[in-house]
Parts: sequence; C-alpha cells; structure tokens
Amino acid sequence: MIDYPAFEAVYAICSEGSFDRAAARLGITPSAVSHRVKALEERIGAALIVRGAPCRATEVGRRVCRHVERIQLLEMDLGATHPALAVGNGGGQQARARVVVNADSLATWCMPALAEFTTRTGVLLDIAIEDQDHAKDWLVRGETDAAVTASADPAAGCDVQALGALRYRATASSDFMARHFPDGVTAEALAAAPCLVFDRKDALQDRWLTDQIGSLVQPPVHRLPSSTAFVDAAVCGMGWGMNPEPLVADHLAAGSLVDVIPGRVVDTPLYWQVSRLTADLLKQLTSSIRRAARDALR
Repeated sequence: MIDYPAFEAVYAICSEGSFDRAAARLGITPSAVSHRVKALEERIGAALIVRGAPCRATEVGRRVCRHVERIQLLEMDLGATHPALAVGNGGGQQARARVVVNADSLATWCMPALAEFTTRTGVLLDIAIEDQDHAKDWLVRGETDAAVTASADPAAGCDVQALGALRYRATASSDFMARHFPDGVTAEALAAAPCLVFDRKDALQDRWLTDQIGSLVQPPVHRLPSSTAFVDAAVCGMGWGMNPEPLVADHLAAGSLVDVIPGRVVDTPLYWQVSRLTADLLKQLTSSIRRAARDALR
C-alpha cells in the first residue's frame, strides 16, 4: 500500500522548500515530517529530498510529487461529480496542475485561457517557461501535465492538438537600422549587427538569418529572457530581434519599430500536448487553450 501521509510530506517539503514550512502546512511537527520522509526513504532505498535552502526533490522525489498532484486532481474531479465524497486532499491543499508554456505565448495569447481555467475550477497552476522547441522534453520526463510545444509528434502517453502559428517579425528601431545597415541589409552587415536572443535555446534568429542569406552567420548577441523587455530593447536600439507580431503591431504602426526586411516573417506552429493520465481532468483547460489559440493565432 502507498504511504500517503509520507507522500504528502515529501510533496509539502518540495512545495514549501523546508521541513518547518511543510510541517506548518500539514499541521504536524517538523520532527513528524522528518520521520515520515526518512521512513519512506528507508522503505524504498532511495533519497527523496535534497536537504538545503531550499529543499528540493530528487528524481524519485519528483515522481512522488507528480503522483500526489494527480491524486489531488482526481479527488477534485470526484468531488465535483459527487460532493458527498469530497473529504479534502493533500492536507487540505487545492489541486494543482503543471503546465509548460513558451514565454511569447504567455505574453501574447494564452494567459486569459489559463486564468479562465483557474477561475472555473479553482485548480492551482505551476507554470514553467520553456522554449517551444524544448517543451516536449518536460512531457517525456513526466514533469508536466501539459505543454505548448513546437512538435506535432506526441510525446509517449500524450495527445496532441494543433493550435495555429505565432508569427514573428524581425524588427529594429529606425536609428538602429541607420547605424548598422546604411548600405542595406547584407550578409556582412547582419554578421556585425547586434542581435537580441531570449536565451541559449532560442533559435528563431538563426532560423531567420539562414532563410535570408542561405547560411548561418554568428552576430554578436544580447541575451534577454523577457518577452516584453525584448521588445523594449529593440525599441531602444539595443539590437534587432524576432518579436511576436501581436507584441510589436502597435510599435510598427507608430514607427518606433520597423521590419529589418519587410515581408520576411517566421510563422512558428504551436501544438498543445497533454498527458493522457490527466487529459480528462484538464479537459476544461484544453478547451480554454484551444479557444484562445483559435482567436489569436494564424
């Protein structure tokens, strides 16, 4: 039999970051929390918690936490259909789901869908930001319930639905264009002009460069992991970058940004992948995501 009090102790420690805070959340003493975790670790022969500030889960501990989260979702669903059976879960904690979303989707179209879901259901969300080209990895590792990805190929045990494409435009300020491209946008000028990159996983700029000049150049880069600051940096002349069309439409209309090469865009297809283990429990989230994507994406 699964030792659910011990599972809940592990989950509380990982959620709160310490044994003391976990004890307060569960309404027991820190020594009782420690005893539950130690007994479970001895039983399975594996460490569950990396002690520190904050405490964090080992790989096995993360699987325990995922199990607790899914049990909470199941109990929420059971309570919604049969209120008399709702007896609380996880030490009185609300159900929680994990979702992985790329930063640009979070900044442009999907936040209303996430908010609509939480308002309707009361489910808490752990939202992780990950590049759409790498979000599928979270599903493969079993570390999320659902993700917005760039892959139409479903991860094992997942369903996938096409959402549409988010359009990106290579944009820069007029002053930046005058400084770095006085003789036009050439391969040589692109290799020398500073470029904005979200992080080391961001390959959109490389993709656009290859499409324009037929080969990949290595311009100097500023790394800036914020969608809105990315736009601000382009407006301020810090560099050129691939910005989501919805975030720069007003700047393009006002002239504070211009296309580096007019008409040369990148459309990034996006897909919603959700684990079959929680697909039924998150069907309202899937409906909200699909509805928001239909209204906002190409």
